[in-house]
Amino acid sequence: MSVMVKENPISEKDMVAQAETALADISRVRDGVGRVIFGQEAVVERTLVALLAGGHALLVGVPGLAKTKLVETLGVVLGLDSRRIQFTPDLMPSDILGSEVMEQDEAGKRSFRFISGPIFAQLLMADEINRASPRTQSALLQAMQEYHVTIAGVRHDLPAPFHVLATQNPLEQEGTYPLPEAQLDRFLMQVDILYPEIEAERRILLETTGIEDATAQNVLQPVRLKEIQTLIRRMPVPESVVDAILKLVRSARPGQGNTETDKHVAWGPGPRASQALTLCARARALYDGRLAPSVDDIRALAEPVLQHRMALTFAARAEGTTVRDVVAKLAKGI
Repeated sequence: MSVMVKENPISEKDMVAQAETALADISRVRDGVGRVIFGQEAVVERTLVALLAGGHALLVGVPGLAKTKLVETLGVVLGLDSRRIQFTPDLMPSDILGSEVMEQDEAGKRSFRFISGPIFAQLLMADEINRASPRTQSALLQAMQEYHVTIAGVRHDLPAPFHVLATQNPLEQEGTYPLPEAQLDRFLMQVDILYPEIEAERRILLETTGIEDATAQNVLQPVRLKEIQTLIRRMPVPESVVDAILKLVRSARPGQGNTETDKHVAWGPGPRASQALTLCARARALYDGRLAPSVDDIRALAEPVLQHRMALTFAARAEGTTVRDVVAKLAKGI
């Protein structure tokens, strides 16, 4: 007979003490990233929120907006073992997962040995993921969901924590393989990277074209990141925030009584969107120095969490309506 043992709930006093320590650590992380990445505060916030929530993020932006620099900086600041894969159409699953090779010892005995691929990292940058074939995309995205790979029937667990920050270029789509909707859903957030403000771009010009370039410094360890991720999952969520999440996600689905959604949306987000909003709202609250999320967090996170989990009708696209327009209207209604 098995007995289920429940984890002892953390006391409010201990929660506050742990949160205050985490706030100091997150503040050091923000400062560390800010020394290298100028401007793009919203991008840095959303990407860090995705990592603090324990998920993966899809970074979408034109070339030259420091997507690679951001991922490299996060790896150094957070103390994560980082790897980068440049996706191309001829990339095979074994190129990222690893493969078995046959070896022969001095006695002439032959055996297979597994050589791990670059996916065995704590922070993986999947550069231009939509340029890889669907077969290779599926291999990566399965690992993102299950946190292990299976080679020749043998399971190999990925390191913990394990995060994927994938990039896409929204301009050039020739020769690409767009990610299927079910695979997009595995990304906690889609972070759109826009052109920097003029003052941020001025600072970039002045500080990155001289002899010395700013370098990132490590301020956190992977074990500490895991502890903060666990703390975030323990943070209380007010009933009003839960109601706001349910109202927002359900209103984004056709057939739920929302006239605008029925008119413009072909299909809407599933329960995984609600889970993502809950986790990200907790992480954003802690990122901002608060011990519990608010409805404002849900409004701020609506676009990055929902936009890649929805599709518009042909009529809506023909009218020039975008997913961001629909999500913005829905977010105002909660």
